[in-house]
Amino acid sequence: MSQQSPPWSVPTTGAASVTVFASARSWIESDAVAQCHQVAALDGMIHVAGMPDLHPGKGAPIGAAMTSNLLYPYLVGSDIGCGIAVFPVELKRAVPEQLARRFPDLDRPLDPVRDADDPAWAVVDDEIPAGHLDGLATVGRGNHFVELARIHEVLDPDHAARLGLAARDLVLIVHSGSRGLGERVLRDHTDRYGAGPAPDPAAYLARHDAAVRWGSLNRRLIAARVLHALGARPTGPVVDRCHNLVEIRDGAYLHRKGAAPGDGGDVLVAGTRGTLSYLVAAHAGPAANFSVAHGAGRKMSRADALRRGRAKHTVEELRRTPVGSIVVCGDRQLLFEEAPTAYKRIEQVIADLAEHGLATPAVSTVPLVTYKTAERPRGDAGAGRRDRPGAGAGAAGRRDRQDGGRGRGRS
Repeated sequence: MSQQSPPWSVPTTGAASVTVFASARSWIESDAVAQCHQVAALDGMIHVAGMPDLHPGKGAPIGAAMTSNLLYPYLVGSDIGCGIAVFPVELKRAVPEQLARRFPDLDRPLDPVRDADDPAWAVVDDEIPAGHLDGLATVGRGNHFVELARIHEVLDPDHAARLGLAARDLVLIVHSGSRGLGERVLRDHTDRYGAGPAPDPAAYLARHDAAVRWGSLNRRLIAARVLHALGARPTGPVVDRCHNLVEIRDGAYLHRKGAAPGDGGDVLVAGTRGTLSYLVAAHAGPAANFSVAHGAGRKMSRADALRRGRAKHTVEELRRTPVGSIVVCGDRQLLFEEAPTAYKRIEQVIADLAEHGLATPAVSTVPLVTYKTAERPRGDAGAGRRDRPGAGAGAAGRRDRQDGGRGRGRS
């Protein structure tokens, strides 16, 4: 099912060019490369760049940047504005077990009336984009997460100093998107035009841009809720990069699906809840469609991760990671679907970015607490026991569809 692809992939005659930035040591599935070539054959396509975290998605590859003379909303997907932000954290003591218990319920939206006194509202200095209140200040499921992490190693001291980061500093990493807003934008298009291009790009872009702004605001609200709960002062992000969006560049439409803008800025390339993540200085050029990877990238589908994980691990084993961090997750199925073993090696992804001249690592981070979804009451039957193999396959399929097939949101 999996095979390694060369760094340069040659398309069929008449299609757009395709470049996959991965070494022979990288895990790149042939299905993902095939999807790149399918996209390259679309009308108006110019160039498709696959990142080293490339993996198959629903209808289009995840971990790809695609340039075209036509705007294709489905190449961006439903979670428009999804991205990763990094916030400095000042805490005197960081004991994972204690801090995990203090995380707020980020499945519960903030309501302007019911929660009018919540101090997190202080980060909102303008209207809520599109007036969209559903899911406001929540993380969402699937690949999204909030993580309290520590700077593990400073790899570029000068760059880290410019960001105000030093070894042992704490940061909060927030990965979330536009929740139902982006989904509504895509559905309104596909109900009429399917996977075809947008007949009125300006109209789509107006709604798209609102979803991108909403996603960024949502990450700030989430961070404020968490930092208040942990007893820390809310801060602005040192990095906030969206990886599901389209932009107009040199007169063409540059679609990114699980690929971060890499034309001079900083990007947090997420590992897994049991590995390091890397903050990199991105400097990708036109061959990479000015983009870089956004994470480790899935190696297993959610269904495979669920089946294999249940055969190897208990729920309690997955709540404490190999690096000693705590996972807050009341959804047992999600614990297995998002297990570190379901993802590629983040070290190889970073090595590929550096080898191809797309990015330079600045610092690495190690997780202390990773929040996926609120814990359920301790009275749940079977807590800590092995789940029976094969249970919950229907829900796994639903998450596949929701996340674009195999997308990580960690990646």
